[in-house]
Formats: sequence, structure tokens, C-alpha cells
Amino acid sequence: MLSGCRRALPAALRLAVRGWAGGGGRRRVSTSWSPVGAAFDAKQQRSRLTGQSTGLFGVPELSSPEGFQEAQEKALQETEQLVQKACTTPPGPQIVMIFDQLSDALCRVADLADFVKIAHPDFAFREAAEETCRNIGTMVEKLNTNIELCQSLKQLLADKEVMDSLDPETRQVAELFMFDFEISGIHLDEEKRKRAVDLNVKILDLCNQFLIGAHLPNKIDKQILPEHIRYNFAVEGNYIQITGLHADCSDDLVREAAYKIFLYPNAEQLRCLEELLTSRNHLAQLVGYNTFAHRALQGTMARTPEKVMQFLETLSDRLFQRTLKDFEMMEGMKMKLNPQNSKLMPWDHPYYSGVLRAERYNIEPSLYCPFFSLGACMEGLNFLFNQLLGISLYAEQTEKGELWCEDVRKLAVVHENEGLLGYIYCDFYQRADKPHQDCHFTIRGGRLRKDGEYQLPVVVLMLSLPHSTKNSPTLLTPGMMENLFHEMGHAMHSMLGRTRYQHVTGTRCPTDFAEVPSILMEYFASDYRVVNQFARHFQTGQSLPKSMVSRLCESKKICAAADMQLQVFYAVLDQLYHGEHPLKRSTTEILKETQEKFYGLPYVPKTSFTEMQLLQKEPEGQTAHDLLPPYKSHQYNPLKQMDI
Repeated sequence: MLSGCRRALPAALRLAVRGWAGGGGRRRVSTSWSPVGAAFDAKQQRSRLTGQSTGLFGVPELSSPEGFQEAQEKALQETEQLVQKACTTPPGPQIVMIFDQLSDALCRVADLADFVKIAHPDFAFREAAEETCRNIGTMVEKLNTNIELCQSLKQLLADKEVMDSLDPETRQVAELFMFDFEISGIHLDEEKRKRAVDLNVKILDLCNQFLIGAHLPNKIDKQILPEHIRYNFAVEGNYIQITGLHADCSDDLVREAAYKIFLYPNAEQLRCLEELLTSRNHLAQLVGYNTFAHRALQGTMARTPEKVMQFLETLSDRLFQRTLKDFEMMEGMKMKLNPQNSKLMPWDHPYYSGVLRAERYNIEPSLYCPFFSLGACMEGLNFLFNQLLGISLYAEQTEKGELWCEDVRKLAVVHENEGLLGYIYCDFYQRADKPHQDCHFTIRGGRLRKDGEYQLPVVVLMLSLPHSTKNSPTLLTPGMMENLFHEMGHAMHSMLGRTRYQHVTGTRCPTDFAEVPSILMEYFASDYRVVNQFARHFQTGQSLPKSMVSRLCESKKICAAADMQLQVFYAVLDQLYHGEHPLKRSTTEILKETQEKFYGLPYVPKTSFTEMQLLQKEPEGQTAHDLLPPYKSHQYNPLKQMDI
């Protein structure tokens, strides 16, 4: 019943601003607001240094890591009171309101902790947040199998007269809460319900273990790599740290080395993955589904794995010939630039597709970056939202202790009639130990409170942009600018999806629909009528020429089939891993077979990019070097000699 704080749930997207703004009144403009563009192109404005310190996101308890325990205990106490209230309240709309309060009480802590455990630079905060996530998650699973709590909702749903009197939104939310009970095994006997709870908790632990391992770099003895490429990687003593694929590096050997070392199979990670997949399958079958894929797709627009696979196979068939032509073009470019080693490999796809685009349309990123300062891009978004939605973004001064890093900016989202709609914290800049992911986090969902006030939504947008330099503000490549627009689409979805109930607010909609507003924002990022409003050279003030925007748009068609084919491969692999169990082969063997059938570039032995988007961790006390034969210095390509 409470899985809204863990995944998106079905709800109609509301792009129109609803009328709950401070008891129906317009929220006043704050004197602490300032223009958004200047805030991002200037050095960080300091938080207030005087007065009493607050906690993270203004939550008083979170001024220290120990505060997570206090916040957790308050949430669990409130949960206990609300459960008792729900079980003694007669059927009516009040039941749905209580259930939503229950969801909100847990999600306000769980969602915040979910962000802090991966993004806070202080390990103590991350560790405390992780423990809180586990404890709240365990409580959620227990509530999802609570018979008495479920019975109170069943009585409401069974009362036709009362249900007919409810508005559509309240009816839908009631049905969604029941859906959560059903997929959690509420229909099972007591022993099996306990097994379901235990499996859910085990899955949470395995997910966390997998992600922690995946966010740490691989390392290798620096003597193994040729000296002339070592400078591309971080050096730590006698080891070189490989933290990513270096997909944009122009040196083929650097990309090959990064690919083979970064994706070197890690026995502990693979064991964790296989145990996670097995546990998910056990849970799905325990609660009545053929596979975990059937359970996960229930409630989405796609509905069944069979429909998903039919779509993916049809799409792959139609892409096939175009993908082959794309690979032929890439291989031709590699032959031109590196005739000694011209076979196209998986580490070549991102780089050579970019080279083809740049050569054919002259879209070298360095030509565009001066026109896309971060401040200019934020002003562009501000202009777009104002024209389309009557919304303005303002930078707001923060309180001492409110932020987890001094370069985070806080934006107030203000509607011309409704007033303040919510807050967006912009964690945009690279830093040590920060995940290299562009993503949106809900910290607090919006909802109509009992006192008539609207609980304002709070979200975080996390990017990995470079810092400003002595001579220039932060400059974005076209890809970075498009990603910024995409993530801001999620943020505006959260601000404008103003529902009465927190359980279905903002991006808590079908998971396969949640990307629609963001994809639409990408189209605005490619439209000259929009780009012309903000793209100015940071030194000269010159507008970005229309021809450059046109070339950028046309370039996206180059190798588009191969790019989509790669996504089809990822999606099919996901379906197979979560399909029929036990798996007939190892996850790596399934990966190899699926890559060859649905991608087209050869599988590289002794790699496992099951975790392609993640970072891997070495087994305790072991490095990649311990698993490799010695480096033969006289060979042209040492990594092929190493056979890693």
C-alpha cells in the first residue's frame, strides 16, 4: 500500500496547475529570491551564517547524522497512530486520506534518506541514511501484509454506495492502495506473508549491496598499462583507478583499456546479481505471478512481458538493416583514423558515432559550449516555463545547514496566479564520490493537508557538470544542455502534478509514462525558436547562429539506429534476466547471447557489462591485476596480450 515512495504508481498526469496554494490564497513573493541565471553563472551565494542552524532540506533533526534515527522514530510513531486510526474508521473518503497520510509519513523520511545515502559527501550521513532506508523499507513491507489494515480498505471498496459517492481521484487512489496489498501477498496465509516480507527485505539489502559495489572503481597495477596512456586515469600509489568507460576519449587504446578493466567480471557482484534475480523471482511466484517481469509490469501501460518482448523484437527487426549501415560507417571512420586496428568494437560505438556527426555537420562541442553557459541555459528554461506555463524560477538563499554541499542552488518555482509551487535543489556539479548520473529525486511529495494548506513538493536534480574556471562560467556541451532540459522536465512534472494525494503526486505515475514530459523537454532543447532566446556567447553576447542549431538537429539522425539498437539490447536483457527462472545459463552467458542477437557488435571475453551504467568493485583483498597474466611490453596492443 505504501510503495509510492519506492516506485512510481498509476495516476493521471495533471499538467494544469491546481488551486491549492496556501489555503486557496496566493503565496507571497519572498525578498530572498533573485534572478536564476545570475545565480548559476556567479560564484555560489553563501547560506545565511547567522541565526540557528537548520538541518538538511530544512528538516531540524537532520543537522547531524544521528538525526536520521530521530526522524525515523517520529515517522514510525506517527505510522503506528495512523494504522490504529485507519483500522477503526468506518468506510468513507476519510479512509483514503488516512492511508495517504500513512504513505506520506513514511515517504517523507524514506525518499529523503534514499537521496542522502548516495549523494551526501559525508560518509556518516550516507551510512545513517542507508540504515534509515532499510528500517523504513522493512516497515513498509510489514504494512503491505497487514491483514487488519487491508480489511479496512476492503470494506470501503466493497461498499458500492460509498464508492459511487467518491470523486474519481479518491476512487483511483483507493484502488491503487489495494493493488499494493495484492502484489505484496496480502492473500497468502500468515507463514507465506512472513516469507514475502523477508524476501522483500532481502531484496532491499541485495539491491543496496549491489549498488554500493557498483559505485566503486576497479583498479589495476599501473605497470600493466603502457606509460603513454596512464595519464588518462587516476593514479593511487602503484595502482590506476578505472572509474568509467572513457567513451569520448580519442585514443582507441585508452577506450579499450577502460572497457576491459572497468567491465572485468567481479565474482562477488555477479553472485549478488544472481541472488537478487533469484529472490525477485521467488517473491513474484510466491505472490502469484509467473515471473518478476509479470509483477513489475502490472500497472504499467505495457502490462505484460509478452507485449514488451513483441514490441522489442519488432523494433529490432525494423532497425536491423539501418543499424548495419551505421556500423559500416563507424568502421569506415575507424579504418580512416586507425588502419592498424580497424575492427569495430563495443568501446568504439559512442566515440566514432560522435566523430561521424562532428565531421559531417561540423558540430564539434567546443564550437557550441561558449553559447551554453549554465546561467544562460537556466534563463532559457525560465523563459520557456514562463511562456508556456506562467511559471518563473527564482534562486533562493538557503539557511545554514540546509545544504549538503556549498555549490548546491535552491530554486523557488512560482506561478503567476497560484504563487509558490515548490522547491528544486540543483546539485549540478561534479565532486568526489558523487555518482556520475543525471537524475531526479523526489524528497517530498505534494498533497492537500487537513488544514487546507498544500504541502509543497521538494525535489533534487543531480547532474555532473564541470565547475566554472577563472576565465569562464560553467559551459555545457549540447548533450549536457539537452540532459539539463530533460531532468528539468521531471522537476516540472513534480511541481505541476498537484494532486490531492501524495501517493499519486508528480512523477508517481506509470513508470513507462514518467519519461514523457522529459522527452518533450528535449524537443524544446532542439528548437531554434527556444534556443535563440538564451544561447549567447558568454564573452561576446553573440547569438548562436540558426545554421548551427540546424546542423545539431540533423546530426542526431546519424547513427540513430545503432544508438536505439543498443537500448533495445539493454531492454531485452532486462526482460530475460527477470523472466522465467531458473535461468538456463549464467547471467554472463545470457549477456553474450543477447548482445550478439540484439546489438551486433561482438561480445568481449572476460567482460560483464551487466553493470554497463554502473561502477564495479573488486572482491575484498583482490585487484584486477591479481587475475591477469603479465603485460608484454613489446606488443602493440598490451590488453589483447593480457586477454582481459
